[in-house]
Amino acid sequence: MNEKELKYYERIGNWDFSQIKYKTENLTNWDFYEKIKENTNEKSICLDLGTGGGEKVLKYYPEVGMIIATDFSEEMIKTAKENAKKYPEKRVKFAKMNSLEMKFLEETFDLISARHTVINAKKIYDCLAPDGVLIIEGVDQKDCWEIKELFGRGQAYNDKIAISERDFKDLKEAGFINIERVEILQNEYYETEDDLMALFLKTPILDDFSEIKNESFKHKTIAEKNLFDEYVKSYKTEKGILLKRVLYGIVAKK
Repeated sequence: MNEKELKYYERIGNWDFSQIKYKTENLTNWDFYEKIKENTNEKSICLDLGTGGGEKVLKYYPEVGMIIATDFSEEMIKTAKENAKKYPEKRVKFAKMNSLEMKFLEETFDLISARHTVINAKKIYDCLAPDGVLIIEGVDQKDCWEIKELFGRGQAYNDKIAISERDFKDLKEAGFINIERVEILQNEYYETEDDLMALFLKTPILDDFSEIKNESFKHKTIAEKNLFDEYVKSYKTEKGILLKRVLYGIVAKK
């Protein structure tokens, strides 16, 4: 993670989207937490990378022996520890850690999960126990492509290789042999313009979108607001404002 990204997540401080009103239409039958459940039991020792404010791991992670949940943002970990108070029965410990520089003993974990975060394939391979499993859900390059093209920028917009392809190659080079990869397509429908804007303010889908977070649009921000309005006009449906999501899922076994 670069310094700009770190400052961004430090400012956000949580990964809770519960206040944003939207509905998801799944076009692909693949679920991150179901895959975790399929590959764990009540004794499994798990590592969750890029856990954010812990909202997902606390609510959706199956019952296992122990979860170590990490994030490189101090503010995210503070939020996660606060959220954990609502789930006293959950066997999870939160710790600040850079996923690219993770330091654990070799063959420590039965399963490692990584959702919407960067990974170090070699370090993950070393930390997994024999027959251990890595499960990834990531945002791919073509995610929200229509609005990225409209703005001419965005997450991975100018990358020469798709994120899913890069992860796949890194995992093969690290030593993983059995690797399954799937494209995950979803349609999200946002109830109002404010809900869609709240998503862009809370995520790095569009770089520097926080510049248009108030009604005092001047100079560049006027053009930004006009582009946003153009997108809303083009993709407003009876179900809500459509955002086409393109994710990827990976299950890799050691």
